[in-house]
Amino acid sequence: MNSYILAIDQGTSSTKTLLFDAAGQVVARASEPLKTHYYGDGFVEQEPDEIYRNVLTSVGKCIGGFAAEGGSLHDITVCGISNQRETFVIWNRSGEPLHNAVVWQCKRSIAVCERLKAQGLEPMIREKTGLFIDPYFSGTKLIWLYENVDSIRQAVEAGEAYFGTVDTWLLYKLTNGANPGGASYFTDYTNASRTLFFNLQTLSWDQELLAAFGLTGLNLPIPKPSAASFGESTFNGLFDHAVQLTAMIGDSHAAAFGEGCFTPGTAKATLGTGCSIIMNIGSVLKTSDHGMVSTICWSTEDRVDYALEGVIVTCGATIEWLKNSLGLFAESRETEAMATAVPDNGGVYVIPAFSGLGAPYWQMERKASISGLTFSSTKNHLVRAALESIPYQIKDVILAMEEDTGISLAELMVNGGLTSNGFVLQFLADLLGKSVVNKRMPDISAQGAAYLAGLKAGIYKDLDQLTRLSAANSCIQPSADTAYVNEAYAGWLSAVVVNKP
Repeated sequence: MNSYILAIDQGTSSTKTLLFDAAGQVVARASEPLKTHYYGDGFVEQEPDEIYRNVLTSVGKCIGGFAAEGGSLHDITVCGISNQRETFVIWNRSGEPLHNAVVWQCKRSIAVCERLKAQGLEPMIREKTGLFIDPYFSGTKLIWLYENVDSIRQAVEAGEAYFGTVDTWLLYKLTNGANPGGASYFTDYTNASRTLFFNLQTLSWDQELLAAFGLTGLNLPIPKPSAASFGESTFNGLFDHAVQLTAMIGDSHAAAFGEGCFTPGTAKATLGTGCSIIMNIGSVLKTSDHGMVSTICWSTEDRVDYALEGVIVTCGATIEWLKNSLGLFAESRETEAMATAVPDNGGVYVIPAFSGLGAPYWQMERKASISGLTFSSTKNHLVRAALESIPYQIKDVILAMEEDTGISLAELMVNGGLTSNGFVLQFLADLLGKSVVNKRMPDISAQGAAYLAGLKAGIYKDLDQLTRLSAANSCIQPSADTAYVNEAYAGWLSAVVVNKP
């Protein structure tokens, strides 16, 4: 019998569902868009039941296409789930949501964050959770709900409120009535690590923090490794047999696993609107002095790998600004030829602080700037400078990670829309002096979830087999002559310092 792995990537804007075979190849895929509600004052929400229905629709489309091509649903035996990490749901004992899901983008808890900082809690939070006090993470937004929504405060105080990130909510819904003991109530270490409640040292919920937040009555899911037995489901009757749920993991961490970040020094960068960089730092937790987040990279029942994560606020968004606001080109794909049409950047530097500068600077009040313009500067120089700003920022983060950990970058795996730009990837390899690996897998988070699920189920034997399955399609090596990139990077560092507010 063939064994297939169902992989669900529940994202902010859509749910993608893919089927992987035992060779790690995609045999079917589907996607279903998901609506997000944006309100005044930075409130961002989704409907919990709609998230669940969205997943079922996406799964149904995927397996329907598989069956239409002659596939047997009985060969689908296990499932892995990756998910938008900091979005969370609160529900009651009957499984009814007490509020809309609060999305990771939501900024409603800015005042709560300022209060917690004023109370001097940040050092303790950093030490225990590896995180900053920031609205990005779930905890402060739950505090806001507790203080502003009567039904939630009453449920928490009565011990009747159940908290879960999206993985936990989906698991609860998928297993409700399917398991003899009732719905499964679990999460994995990666999702737990994004809440401000989870102790990275003990791998458990931190009661001291919960008490400091006034949330001691809150019900929390049991944390497990990313590859573990989480329950089983028929997906509301889409299958006539139970599918084993053997992996849950946050989407960025799933991408790191799918990229093959299995050893210390291996890292992944997702080159999208912004950029998330995760570097595996091994089995020993390390904290950052340079604005990185400490987190769990991924875990199995016999292994936990930690990571540092750096967030770059603006990458591809800079290129979109050049296109939409300045009209320098019609399509983003034109930028590679424009950048190579000039021998260098002409001394032009773009500091893309359109929404502030993220790691390692964390100057969120900063504005974007362009320096070094002369009458000889052309739009090609400006485009090249904008593209170069992406590798520069990645280099800044990697250097900070290396200094924090003493671990040198081994190689950088890349994914996301900007990986189609050959100039950016070659410049990045030259600047880092390391290989840049582009596997050209558009759904790398789903692949990571599938690999973990298959590993737990025994479909995949070990990490060595996964390494062979995900062999790189494209590996960009540094050029022999890197004099220009090193000089250009020195100019970038000067521009960042000179032009700071």
